[in-house]
Amino acid sequence: MPPQPLYDADAYDFDKPLFGIDEIREVNSQRHEMEQLTAVVAVDCDNHGIIGYKDITDQEFWCRGHMPGFPLMPGVILCECAAQLSGFYARKYKLLGGDFLGFGGMESVRFRAPVLPGCRLVLMSRMTRLRPNRRAEFAFQGFVDDIMVFSGTMIGVPIDREAAAAKA
Repeated sequence: MPPQPLYDADAYDFDKPLFGIDEIREVNSQRHEMEQLTAVVAVDCDNHGIIGYKDITDQEFWCRGHMPGFPLMPGVILCECAAQLSGFYARKYKLLGGDFLGFGGMESVRFRAPVLPGCRLVLMSRMTRLRPNRRAEFAFQGFVDDIMVFSGTMIGVPIDREAAAAKA
């Protein structure tokens, strides 16, 4: 059985996002085929939550090769969508240091329904734990047409480009 939704998506106006792609690009460093967030609709600073979406088109890089004839959005890309939403929140509101937020781990991830081109994937994330300058933990969920298609928890860790390059 899926968990309770983090937020009631019907309470938000998806036609008037708070942050569009240009504002997202000011915070998130992903570009081109790795941009997996279309807009941010709401921010709940009191509860450290955020709601956004990704409009899935038939031009996604995975459509041609992931289940030819039935382009099914890969689970790893679904998780990337949630990570980019959570990362946007953590970076925009300066919860962690570093140049960007990287994956530190994921737990309890469940995929419940397919996501196909033509869908709007509504994403929700809420920070559940913060260890300043070390890591942030988030619960996340994704919905298509009010159906929870995936959920789980993730850890975001700050990454400093200079420190990472020095170790390489």
